[in-house]
Amino acid sequence: MKQYLDLVNNVLENGVWKQNRTGIKTISCFAENYRVDLSKGFPLLTTKKVFYRSVILELLWYLRGEDHIRWLRDENDCHIWDAWAEDDGYVGPIYPVLWRRFPYLKTDEGKSYPGKNGQKNRDWKYDEFDQLGRAIDQLKNNPNSRRIVVSAWHPGLLEEMGLPPCHVMYIFNVQNGKLNCHLTQRSGDIALGIPFNLACYSALTMAVAQEVGLEPGEFAHTIVDAHIYENHVEGLKEQLKREPRELPTLTIAEKPIDQLSFDDFELANYKPHPGIKFPVAV
Repeated sequence: MKQYLDLVNNVLENGVWKQNRTGIKTISCFAENYRVDLSKGFPLLTTKKVFYRSVILELLWYLRGEDHIRWLRDENDCHIWDAWAEDDGYVGPIYPVLWRRFPYLKTDEGKSYPGKNGQKNRDWKYDEFDQLGRAIDQLKNNPNSRRIVVSAWHPGLLEEMGLPPCHVMYIFNVQNGKLNCHLTQRSGDIALGIPFNLACYSALTMAVAQEVGLEPGEFAHTIVDAHIYENHVEGLKEQLKREPRELPTLTIAEKPIDQLSFDDFELANYKPHPGIKFPVAV
């Protein structure tokens, strides 16, 4: 996909070297963005093989509203979140919780607080709000609203999270009977994370569009700190030499999103170049 290759090339040519919490330097650019037209195919990269099964399983996990990865890891043998989970699978109130059960944290005294002395507080008490459910309701009943926002950033709970969310907010917008989605990401690992984010949120947009009776429109993506890890540079340079191939198609069963399973997603005509191994920086 040309938009992705342009992003890679721009960061390699114009980025600045920065240190970060992982200890592996990155070359980074500020506020990169691109957009893709979902009517032209499912944007699963073809210049390297992307693990489609993990993309869809991760999306389904987000929809479950859980604070652990046991469904991913133990029931589906998907290990993309293992590095940030505790031994029992606990990752805290990250994407699934924030999308589907956005918490109003309370103590017995009604005050919000994280765990003490660096320990996670698993006894937090909260009221819940289904942000994605409300967004779907708005799209059905007030599609011209400019307030159809789902936020994955909760400053009061950062210490409770296995990994503070990188993709912090997405907004649905309807134009000419088509559903568009804009994702804002505070930090984006271009080699490993961005291909997953692009495919995951595109699939989400397609599934929601189908549920609310709209056509998929565009997926747009802004990455505030768009970076390439030092040990990913050579792999991405290899990817830049490869010619993008025709995008695959994704067909989703006509079901509400909460009823979808992996078998309801059908990928066709995916013919990528071979995979490229990139180490994960934790």
